[in-house]
Amino acid sequence: MRPATRVGHDYADRMAVTPSGGSLPPSPSVPAAPGEDGGVPAMPRRRLSWRRALVLVGVIILIAACAIFMLFTLGTSLGPEALLVGTAAAVLPVPVLVACFLWLDRYEPEPLKYLIFCFTWGAFVSTAASLRVNETAAGWFEDQGLPVALTAVLVAPFIEELTKTLGPILLLVFRRREWSGITDGLVYCGLSAIGFAMVENILYLGGLGYASGVEQYGPATGAQQVIAIFIVRILLFGFAHPLFTSMAGIGLGIAARSADRRVRFFAPVAGLLLAMMLHGTWNLLPTLTQATGQVLISLFGFVGVMVPIFFAMVGLAVWLRAWEGRLTERVLPDYVRAGWLTPPEVAALSSLGRRHAARVWARRVAGDAGVRAMRGYQFAATRLALLRDGAARGLDRRPADRDRTAREEQELLRAIAAYRSYFVGRDPQSPVGVWDGHRYLLKFPDGSQRAVEAPEEPVVPIPVVLTAPPPPPAFPAGYRQQGWYGPPPATPWPPGHH
Repeated sequence: MRPATRVGHDYADRMAVTPSGGSLPPSPSVPAAPGEDGGVPAMPRRRLSWRRALVLVGVIILIAACAIFMLFTLGTSLGPEALLVGTAAAVLPVPVLVACFLWLDRYEPEPLKYLIFCFTWGAFVSTAASLRVNETAAGWFEDQGLPVALTAVLVAPFIEELTKTLGPILLLVFRRREWSGITDGLVYCGLSAIGFAMVENILYLGGLGYASGVEQYGPATGAQQVIAIFIVRILLFGFAHPLFTSMAGIGLGIAARSADRRVRFFAPVAGLLLAMMLHGTWNLLPTLTQATGQVLISLFGFVGVMVPIFFAMVGLAVWLRAWEGRLTERVLPDYVRAGWLTPPEVAALSSLGRRHAARVWARRVAGDAGVRAMRGYQFAATRLALLRDGAARGLDRRPADRDRTAREEQELLRAIAAYRSYFVGRDPQSPVGVWDGHRYLLKFPDGSQRAVEAPEEPVVPIPVVLTAPPPPPAFPAGYRQQGWYGPPPATPWPPGHH
């Protein structure tokens, strides 16, 4: 069988004696084999309290009300035909842009409900608030005898970026545990910006494009103008809104993984201000071009400022995409030392290519149920690494949060043990073995047994079963729930150890 992962000497060097002492917890429940019921264990669901239900209903009502307002406003100003044409053209790039942001979030995909929340918040709540503020500001500038174009430079960037970012900010405040870092900030803010840009493009494509063209020269001219605006606003500059709001996403992502209150406050503020300034600069370029008649202003601003920033953000996003893989490789050896995981498992989680190889192997040895179990295993292991890293960073300040972290660790360890039972020991091409925290104890078909050190290149991602589940690694002081796992390990690791 072809090698699926590599385990370097650093894993073997970083292993330690499995902690002993104290009673072990009950073994995790083992699900039925795929051939018996085909089910896959699932992570426990948290109960929906009445307060959470009330907030959820309020958010749904707000988004729905703003959606109705925008539909009525656009329908009244554009007319049914222009609204339909503009919507059809504006929706076309949305799947591509959404796919680009979801591509960044492969290690620990965010819950679908939060992705939908951010998209609809940007599409309806942000556009409704921005439309009202921009119209009011334009009327005020006109009453004062000032150019209405100032709205695009002095008002629109601030209200639009603020409202686009407000949805992800609410998600950070009320669901901070769902944020794993800057990648999540880019995804949440990016989806909010895509939703905003989609509705804004309906206004431009349906109003300035189709409706104005039909009014002047007929449907053919309207169609031509729609195509021209589509090329300029979407094909050439479709990245603009996601690029602006991604600056705020970086700030929110930094705040999500910091225990310093100053960082939690100033990082989002700095990111939001940067997004506003970048947006204002973008809107200033055509305003100056129109005022001076110098097309080179827009050209130089686009090529000299926006393009470098765009490619810098793309490079940062690609680098951040692998951050969670590097985190699992750095943090999960704590659980190897405790005997919960094996070195090949950590290696198989460290990159997307290795994770794919693990899923291919799981399909071969356990079918479709094995693939689903492997996906769940990989997700739970990533969550476990993020949880332990957050504990080491001191993200949980309140005792209730620390207790919740300890409970979630228990749930994740149980889930990992249940998921891996679907595919461990099912490969007829590998010997039966047990990982005891130090080496492999392998039993070969001829009945012989021997202890083997962790190989450089294991033949499967997860080749062996584990001994009885030991206590989990100790979290920093205050995280352990005394009594559940028995006494603390005899040789706990120091807080923050990786």
